[in-house]
Amino acid sequence: MRVFAVIAGLAAGLVLWLPPAPAGAAEAKVTRAHGIAMHGDLKYPPDFKHFDYVDPNAPKGGTVKLGAIGSFDSLNPFIVKGNAATGIGGIYDSLTLDSADEAFSQYGLLAESIEVPADRSWVAFTLRPEARWHDGMPVTVDDVIYTFELFVKKGTPFFRFYYGSVKEVVQTGPRTVRFNFKPGENRELPLIVGQLTVLPKHYWEKREFDKTTLEPPLGSGAYKVDKVDPGRSISYVRVPDYWAKDLPVKKGSDNFAVMQFDYYRDETIALEAFKAGAFDYRAENSSKNWATAYDIPAVKNGLLKKEEIHHDRSAGMQGFVYNTRRDVFKDRRVREALAYAFDFEWSNKNLFYGQYVRTRSYFDNSELAAKGLPGPEELKLLEPFRGKIPDEVFGKEYSPPKTDGSGNIRENLRAASKLLNDAGWVVKGQQRVDGKTGKPLTFEVLLVSPLFERIVLPFARNLEKLGIKIRVRTVDSAQYRRRLDTFDFDIIVGSFGQSLSPGNEQRSFWSSSSADLEGGSNFIGIKDPAIDALIEKLIAAPDRKSLIAATRALDRVLQWGFYLIPHFHAPYDRVAYWDMFGRPKVTPIRGNQFDAWWINAEKQKALGRNRRADAK
Repeated sequence: MRVFAVIAGLAAGLVLWLPPAPAGAAEAKVTRAHGIAMHGDLKYPPDFKHFDYVDPNAPKGGTVKLGAIGSFDSLNPFIVKGNAATGIGGIYDSLTLDSADEAFSQYGLLAESIEVPADRSWVAFTLRPEARWHDGMPVTVDDVIYTFELFVKKGTPFFRFYYGSVKEVVQTGPRTVRFNFKPGENRELPLIVGQLTVLPKHYWEKREFDKTTLEPPLGSGAYKVDKVDPGRSISYVRVPDYWAKDLPVKKGSDNFAVMQFDYYRDETIALEAFKAGAFDYRAENSSKNWATAYDIPAVKNGLLKKEEIHHDRSAGMQGFVYNTRRDVFKDRRVREALAYAFDFEWSNKNLFYGQYVRTRSYFDNSELAAKGLPGPEELKLLEPFRGKIPDEVFGKEYSPPKTDGSGNIRENLRAASKLLNDAGWVVKGQQRVDGKTGKPLTFEVLLVSPLFERIVLPFARNLEKLGIKIRVRTVDSAQYRRRLDTFDFDIIVGSFGQSLSPGNEQRSFWSSSSADLEGGSNFIGIKDPAIDALIEKLIAAPDRKSLIAATRALDRVLQWGFYLIPHFHAPYDRVAYWDMFGRPKVTPIRGNQFDAWWINAEKQKALGRNRRADAK
């Protein structure tokens, strides 16, 4: 049973708070600080002035125009229904804010201090007295409790998994809220609870939270909604008297006076609009575009800049993701076989201009990636599941199929054919069919961007050589989102972003309990008790060494499950922008931080003059 700070029906509407729990052995070791690190110490001391990767003297002002793809029909990003507008999260604040130059550390934003016992069985946040909503009302403990309950009951399934180990939320002081946790090791919980975006109770209790809305919501963040053109454009204006503008965690960020997002039907149209000057900044995800589409006068004369900004963050995993709810993909041998038809080396040379590295781990580009054979710490975690997980986990390093890049993949196709034959899929009349029923082996690859068609089509041609004909279908963003939410697909191009400190979000990605939850992130449909157990070991890891071992163990089981066909990644951010910005000199381990950029007024004026001159 959850305990609320405000008891319904109290005479005179009095606000009560519960006294702290009696001090015990663990309570005697309670620490109170300005932040909290997952493992080890915080980088920034209590008296720090700003993060190292911002410029505290960055000028404020100007309008930045940005591009978005598809459409939007809602200003509520916290529910399954609707397509939320890009940037809407910027109108809210959270209890804490993470730093981009540490593996996983949180510093107080709405919270001025954080209390945790040595065993991290609970966490308490004391709110800053100056924290305010945009209507001037204070941010209260009641808001925090209301938000948490609202998200868990009516928010996206993500919240139920992310906060699934929270037992109750109670008020323990005028400005202090405490989250008590369920039994079990979950050292990440104090940090992820701190990530809670807080909503105003006095606003939402009068409205239906679980329905889409285009009414600008009330927030407390650096920006508020300015103008809305449904489905086409949305702009946010910086709050001039933003309550947190001088806090160390906010110094040097949120520098634009206005942020405007204009929507385009697809990436091709958006790119052409960007090159024509319709918007100002673009993160480029296409290697082909990066290599060929920017050969224009504006780049040559320096008006339009291209930069590769290197980072040290985890690359995560992108790939052709199987929906194992489909009968055709239930057999691990079939999933392994199809991977032999994806010729990354040829694609990298002919389609990607050699810009990518093949992804082989769900935690690639980090120390968390499983390489070589499992070490002693990993084996301790894996041994209880011997016979229940693939044998290769214990004695073989996973590596995706390789080719020489020539386009001749006969050896790979022979290996694939043997696996398919073993799984009962045989060739009859140049078509791969079920040996018992005669049903052909076919499936659909669902896409939301036509940019991926050039990647899928060579894959499809190789599958044809195995007697497999597939369909490639590209749909609009609204239809795509709905089909993902209901798991109505065979294969998608999916991605699973990973931090340097993975934790509770792994339940949402891979756990049995999330496999059938509409709107969840377990797109693959994994239901494996061994994976469930390894996720809990990862979450309970008491130190960095244990976390690395548990993550690598989980990585190995996912790799050898052949749940997707790994794609590729680049160890840098590709950004293109019109020469009107300033940005900090320091790039943190997580890479480019656009919210720390600003508009350079002189550059912007010069850009305008040069554009007018070119137009003549």
